[in-house]
Amino acid sequence: MDRIAPMNPESIARAAGLLRDGELVAFPTETVYGLGADATNDTAVARIFEAKNRPSFNPLIAHVADADEAAKFAILTAAAERMAARFWPGPLTLVLPRRPDCGLSRLTSAGLDTVAVRVPSHDGARELLRRTARPIAAPSANRSGRLSPTTAMHVAEQLGDHVAMILDGGPCAIGLESTVLDLSEDAPVILRQGGLPQEDIEDALGEPVLIAEHDDDAPKSPGMLTRHYAPSRPIRMNAMAAQPGEALLGFGSVTGATMNLSPDGDLVEAAGNLFAHLHALDTPEHKGIAVSPIPETGLGKAINDRLRRAEDSSS
Repeated sequence: MDRIAPMNPESIARAAGLLRDGELVAFPTETVYGLGADATNDTAVARIFEAKNRPSFNPLIAHVADADEAAKFAILTAAAERMAARFWPGPLTLVLPRRPDCGLSRLTSAGLDTVAVRVPSHDGARELLRRTARPIAAPSANRSGRLSPTTAMHVAEQLGDHVAMILDGGPCAIGLESTVLDLSEDAPVILRQGGLPQEDIEDALGEPVLIAEHDDDAPKSPGMLTRHYAPSRPIRMNAMAAQPGEALLGFGSVTGATMNLSPDGDLVEAAGNLFAHLHALDTPEHKGIAVSPIPETGLGKAINDRLRRAEDSSS
């Protein structure tokens, strides 16, 4: 596809110009590939919803260069400053009160009085933010509800002609979306489990953190819809073996796996491979995808969350 360009200084400069002109650009982060638009441009942000076929009530994440930039759009509480100092740049999105003079498009927040902000750690993404000199609204670069993309080709297959450019930075290092932490009210709540484990957040805050229920009517952040992250083939979790016609996605020491998230049982490796392996197995030769049990600890919680919602979407 001629819209895919290797990520280098020249292509980043061209992509920044396209974003400033109101176009859509897909780009890699350490989590997944994002579908980017100038977050201050109503028309550009509306194009994200159109391209993804995304419900307009589902908020977007505004990617910014650093915490100082985030403070221009959101009110950083003491807890937010502590989390930003420890985990930014990185796979953590903070939902915070929106500043009265916030210049972000209201579509980015889906009309809410909060805003979701993140500082990515991917060097290319950060350079794109610096070159664009504007916040970039960027949900995952896929059709709404489908598998998130971890390579440039995944983006091309799902969005194709909807983007002006796809920056190819290779496979994403983490492979799961960012963890979304709501600090807009008194009690901290994880709205979406992701690339930063719950245990690390609780250690940094010094208190337990609740996990929010899914919300299909008025989600406060991306990733809260029940039906989400789904391949076209049905998912069957906690499978000890494949049934006739199924592919087996293994974890750890599993006999007969079609593909294995991590033969050594490494949850970090498994997270990085999850969406790429599901993409690879989501083919007509398989009538379904059986998945070996994943431990419900650390990144395993986020992996299982994605698999459960994919399973729910296919049931």
